[in-house]
Amino acid sequence: MKNRYLETGKIVNTHGIAGEVKIMPWADEPDFLLDFDTLYIDGKPLEVASARVHKNSVLVKFRGIDDINAAVKYRDKVVCIDREDVSLEEGAFFLADLMGLEVRDADTGAVLGTIEDVLTPPASNVYVVRKGKEEHLIPAVDQFVVETNVDEGYMLVRLIEGM
Repeated sequence: MKNRYLETGKIVNTHGIAGEVKIMPWADEPDFLLDFDTLYIDGKPLEVASARVHKNSVLVKFRGIDDINAAVKYRDKVVCIDREDVSLEEGAFFLADLMGLEVRDADTGAVLGTIEDVLTPPASNVYVVRKGKEEHLIPAVDQFVVETNVDEGYMLVRLIEGM
């Protein structure tokens, strides 16, 4: 079952004395967080009064947190979003939903393992698939990934010699 709330960053510090916090986002681009009116910390909704990108981070002012003393309590907290607040493009997935998917060979049906990590180098994501001591690094491109079915819990891939 998919988690309703998805981890999307971490509050690493306060900013200024008026209650702003500095979030290091875990998304491809920091401005992703600017689209949300509500963020969640420890399962509790916090209304965003303002947000802006600052270098590679996002500075957020939550409604009701008006000074540094109130803001400092949130340092080191993980920030989540509600998946219902996001519309993904066709064929796009949250990385969290891919974790644990069973990966099968598209031609033989053999189980190659499960996705245990997703590497995010500049060119394209790479799925780290493990089964026991065996590990496959599979680029997340159409040449290798034949089908991804998050709802059914599997991914079909076509490997080349040496993978």
